[in-house]
Amino acid sequence: MIDLHTHSLLSDGVLLPAELIRRAESIGYKAIGITDHADSSNIDFVLPRILKICKKLSGKLDIKIIPGVELTHILPEEFLELVKYARNNGACLVVGHGQTLAEPVRPKTNRLAIEAGVDILAHPGLIEIEDAKLAAQKGVCLEISARNGHCLTNGHVAKTALEVNATLVINTDTHMPENLITKEQALLIGRAAGLEEDYIKENIFRKSEKMVARLLERLK
Repeated sequence: MIDLHTHSLLSDGVLLPAELIRRAESIGYKAIGITDHADSSNIDFVLPRILKICKKLSGKLDIKIIPGVELTHILPEEFLELVKYARNNGACLVVGHGQTLAEPVRPKTNRLAIEAGVDILAHPGLIEIEDAKLAAQKGVCLEISARNGHCLTNGHVAKTALEVNATLVINTDTHMPENLITKEQALLIGRAAGLEEDYIKENIFRKSEKMVARLLERLK
């Protein structure tokens, strides 16, 4: 299992980063992204602490750890500045909090997050075809979510991504231990979104492995 969207108690999760990483490792995760919620008010608090624990544990466990942030409920026009700031300050992975139906996310968030070049647009809701096309062009991954509420539009996201050949990822948006899933469960979530098993294995799981390698290069 590769999961590039999780939260610790550094934002609104319940686990210390070390316990989150250990619990993921114990159920067979190969890689995990620690992407606590951030905006301009707390990014200087959250990001250095994520980087610290990732550096301390990197290479000592049977799981690859990727430090990042999820830019959440920011003004859409802030994405360009905050994506650049996060990367300049060590974030290997930048997730944009997309226009999920489960929360009152501002209009144009999907579009401006993609334009800013986030790595993943999380739970993008009823993403418009033109925004999905831009994501495909810019190499921004669209998320199939395992999380309640955010998963309501997985079918739409999958169908739209297939239409424009955008890259998909399956993530948990973990906040609690029980949110973590196995690779087998991820496969079922993808199939429930209308994707074929072979597509999930070849175009999501394998591409996620390559993405992890690219992201880890940013640590060097």
